[in-house]
Amino acid sequence: MPELFIAMVKEEWRVHSTMFGSISFALFPILIFWIAFMGSFLLPLMRQALPAGELSLVLHANYLMLGFMVGAFGLLGAEVMNRRFGQASLLTYSARSLPLSERFIFANFVIKDTLYYFVLWVFPLALGFLLASPFIGVPVTLPLLLSLTLTLSFLSGLCAVFFLSSVYSRSKPALAAILVVIAGAGGALALLTGQNPARYFPPLMLFTTFSWENLVLSCLAIAVLFCISIWLFTPETSDATKHYPDMLTPLARKLSFFPTPPLAAKDLIDMYRSGGMVGQTLFSFAIPLVVIWFFLSLLNGYLPSYGVLLEFAIVTGVIASTMYTWITMFDTYGAYACLPVSVRTLIKSKIASFSVLQLIPAVFVALAALLSGQVLYLVPAVVLCLSISFYSLGITIWLTGLSPSVLVYNVKVMATYLVLIGIVLIILSAVAFAAPFAALAAVILLLPAAFFARLGFAKWEAREQPGF
Repeated sequence: MPELFIAMVKEEWRVHSTMFGSISFALFPILIFWIAFMGSFLLPLMRQALPAGELSLVLHANYLMLGFMVGAFGLLGAEVMNRRFGQASLLTYSARSLPLSERFIFANFVIKDTLYYFVLWVFPLALGFLLASPFIGVPVTLPLLLSLTLTLSFLSGLCAVFFLSSVYSRSKPALAAILVVIAGAGGALALLTGQNPARYFPPLMLFTTFSWENLVLSCLAIAVLFCISIWLFTPETSDATKHYPDMLTPLARKLSFFPTPPLAAKDLIDMYRSGGMVGQTLFSFAIPLVVIWFFLSLLNGYLPSYGVLLEFAIVTGVIASTMYTWITMFDTYGAYACLPVSVRTLIKSKIASFSVLQLIPAVFVALAALLSGQVLYLVPAVVLCLSISFYSLGITIWLTGLSPSVLVYNVKVMATYLVLIGIVLIILSAVAFAAPFAALAAVILLLPAAFFARLGFAKWEAREQPGF
């Protein structure tokens, strides 16, 4: 039924264009294209520090991570489809009013979202590199091949996490067993070949040595994972009544050192009961970072011994800052408009919830330091990670307020965010690689973080909040 798919695409456009204007939303892929086009001219300089093969590895890792970050559709059965917030009621929830199965509607939703991210992120970058190739002496066949393999990398990450999240929604023990099998297979492959398992990532192998057999296998694996994931999907619309003990009072008491303990406790309880806290942590944080660690470890020969850990801490900090999106995704100000709660108070409660969640990246980086034998640099790595995370949070609050998940596609917002974050990351990377303990100075980022957050309080207090 192509009508449903087309209607969903139109709905996606109307939602985002209504939020921040049709022109601004349409310019977003042009921004990505321009970044890719101009960045291509830096390739000759980058090759002096990093060979072309390792550059392609980094690119494939980034697109794989992008697929990981957006592919946890299996969680929607419990976290979105089942919760059905009034302010988020879209065509995805039409199974109750139309003679269509929820699985059919959801399949259209996943295909629409995949196309959505492809058009916004994947295609513009590939096109930018393709059009720049004649000017930098790169054969046209190379960007065409790279476009194919980056697309496969994105789809591989998306379908892999879609599959795992669908298994998770069905049976958590089954997911644990699958992860153990995957980890065991990766370990066995490393022992038998003496190579990092990331070297055997199919799209990367296809880029290194093109073959039709490898291409067919890559596409077949993606198709099989997608079909199994759709088959496993469950909306979990059981009418059974669930009873919970009072968690708000004891948790609010534990969070009493925050300005708004009840609101912070409400956010954490909401995420826990919907399955978002465990699911988001696993599929939007832990699994992507484990894979990124394997890809980063391939750069050991080009970085200092502690370089991989510190680079991993930087990447973890950037990803950890997206936890603010977890908290605000389905919680708009409209639900609080009838209460004596200001926008400033609500944002402060989100910051409190965000601060509690930062225990997750701190523990994750600490484990990476222990397992990699870099315990000496554990403290600098954790400080670097958390400082970047809170700095990114401050900028996010200033630029997007309570709507980070949608305003990110505003060209002006995205360009400002990339500049403010990019400059800091470049400086910190250079300082940390030169003197690892100098990474402790990253704690100074808490000052601009607080400054940007206060600017955000004043900015969003003065604006009417959307009620969608």
